[in-house]
Amino acid sequence: MQDPFYHKEKRRKKTRMLAADAWLDSALYEFGQSLGRGYTRVEDFFSRFRVSGIKRFFVEIVSDGFSFLAIGMVLVTALALPAFDATVTGRFNKAEDFAVTFLDRYGNEIGRRGIRSDDSYPLDKLPDYLIKATLATEDRRFYEHWGIDVVGTLRALVSNAQGENSTQGGSSITQQLAKNLFLSSERTIERKIKEAFLSVWLEWHYTKDEILKLYFDRAYMGGGNFGAAAAAEFYFGKKVTDVNLAEAAMLAGLFKAPTKYAPHVDLAAARGRANLVLSNLVDAGFLTEGQVTAARRNPAVPIDRSAEANSPNYFLDYAFEEAKKIIETSGSTSNTFVVRSTIDPVLQSYAEDAVTSVVREQGEAFNVSQAAMVVLEPTGPIRAMVGGMDYGKSQFNRSIVPNRQPGSAFKLFDYATAFELIPEYDPDTVVSGATQCIGNWCPRNYSGNSVGRISLISAFQQSINTVPVNLSIKTGRQPIADFAHKIGLQNDFPVTRSLALGAASVSVIDMASSYAVFANHGYKTPAYGITRITTLSGDPIYDADSEPQQERVVSDQTVKYMNRMMRAVVESGTGRRALIEGVPSVGKTGTTSSYRDAWFCGFTGNYVAAVWFGNDDYRPTKNLTGGTLPTTAWQKFMAYAHTNIEIKPVEGVDFAPAPFVIANAEEGQPVAPTIERPPGLKPGAADKLLEVADRLRNALGGASNQAALTVTTPLPAKAL
Repeated sequence: MQDPFYHKEKRRKKTRMLAADAWLDSALYEFGQSLGRGYTRVEDFFSRFRVSGIKRFFVEIVSDGFSFLAIGMVLVTALALPAFDATVTGRFNKAEDFAVTFLDRYGNEIGRRGIRSDDSYPLDKLPDYLIKATLATEDRRFYEHWGIDVVGTLRALVSNAQGENSTQGGSSITQQLAKNLFLSSERTIERKIKEAFLSVWLEWHYTKDEILKLYFDRAYMGGGNFGAAAAAEFYFGKKVTDVNLAEAAMLAGLFKAPTKYAPHVDLAAARGRANLVLSNLVDAGFLTEGQVTAARRNPAVPIDRSAEANSPNYFLDYAFEEAKKIIETSGSTSNTFVVRSTIDPVLQSYAEDAVTSVVREQGEAFNVSQAAMVVLEPTGPIRAMVGGMDYGKSQFNRSIVPNRQPGSAFKLFDYATAFELIPEYDPDTVVSGATQCIGNWCPRNYSGNSVGRISLISAFQQSINTVPVNLSIKTGRQPIADFAHKIGLQNDFPVTRSLALGAASVSVIDMASSYAVFANHGYKTPAYGITRITTLSGDPIYDADSEPQQERVVSDQTVKYMNRMMRAVVESGTGRRALIEGVPSVGKTGTTSSYRDAWFCGFTGNYVAAVWFGNDDYRPTKNLTGGTLPTTAWQKFMAYAHTNIEIKPVEGVDFAPAPFVIANAEEGQPVAPTIERPPGLKPGAADKLLEVADRLRNALGGASNQAALTVTTPLPAKAL
């Protein structure tokens, strides 16, 4: 029988639980009731603002407007921050204040860049018709808008849509100044967004007259001149304050297209442009037709600078940027400098001819419109740089921007990494060429066929894709990327599964530097274009000879292996068009997916050159491969460049060219081969001498390839 106390305690616990349950139910009920009453009060409050009918439509519009305004403000802030970062330093491209005179490798002047500090004049000292001509042509509403001329932009768009040949663009003077001060000339949406924000920033911080003054001082006017004052001195040999109306019209026509309408490049185009500027003056109401009649009848006559029109402008732009970096870190207080560059005018002309002639002759057939080339000596000095087909039409330097994929030209890094990391590998090592998938990615060969076991040299020679991918699996992809950066590639790129096949963004100049390592016996070979900088008074600022010695980055054995394999590409592989009679040439072709980029990178014992062909808008070509036009242009340049010079050997390549000596008829003695190219040697003369040599050799019954042949010309050797 249970204790009564037990039953009493049990009933007490049950009572407490029932009480707690009742309290919880009541609390929840009261809480729900209070929420309901509160919600009713809120509804009653907001019911006072309830509208219907047409009023509701306007309320919804305003409400949505505030919502989109908030979203827009966040978006505008996000877009503005990168633009305003350019203003943090509190100065505008200060290095543009430098005046730099460039000399070639022989000490001859080849061009100028920059602006002299004493070239600036107060705005009220400039001729009134120069200011009016500029406003009439560039920005008639300059004193009315707030940095962005919406009306002018719409007018330009309508004019372009109607096909009119208008000389008034859509960008305001403030926008153009923002680009000149802070941004590059690359045509991208990101740059246009930054340009718009910076234009507003300039309008907030400077008066209209100050902006116009900066525009006249900083705008590029062609011929390496920045600012109207420098341009007046360059084109007309007079101060900007002394130019007449016809000359002012010609200067005002340069702001939008300084190289296209530069009078020393195309005088007819410059005068036609100046005539349109005079028409703008009349249309804007600044002058009458009678006031401009004399200027129309007597157009400006510029100084003859036709010899300077062939300046290596792409190289000068590149060298100017490099010079600015050196000058800014030197601490010099001078504003004028003389830069001794590495460029060779003759080799530059050879490179330009090789690239442009190939595109003009065969570009349409392959649907390709642009090309670039960089030529180095094996130790790194830049001897030629071609940044595009026409500097006058586009100043975008395609040879230095890392925005193209190298395709199979990247395989140099794959195989060299394998030789460095796997000691038992050599070019004759036989490996599997079977397809190995990485995840769901399975590489295919260009022919579409699979291969079995194959030697490394044969795989490289035939540009087989599966072998370098298999090598990347064995060595790892990160070591390949590290090796590529170590020997020359400066641009960062993702280490993806397809890296071994060239899925990386590179520049032409970096590819030339990377291949130069193998021409320079394995030593790091960064390309450089400046050997010496001094002030105008001769004080030294920089000397390349004082730079530290180059370091070895590739073993001697790997250099020999790779050079032997690259020679196989040229002798019987994808680069057969690169063969040069009497010269040991090596290299590698490259073609990207959809035929967007085509490359040939290679070298001889004398020169290294990387060539790229493609289109600026990345549209595919018509089956253009690295073994066609790039190799043709490379071979054409090298054939020119190796005329009448000592042919140097390539490490690891067995080659014995026939000696070829030009003799001086007046002295009857052979002229010793020289490494320095005679500045006056023309490609036509070189070709004729080789043709004569071949005819004589054939007339003699086919002299041995080892036999020396002396050709005596009726002119002194130095005149060739």
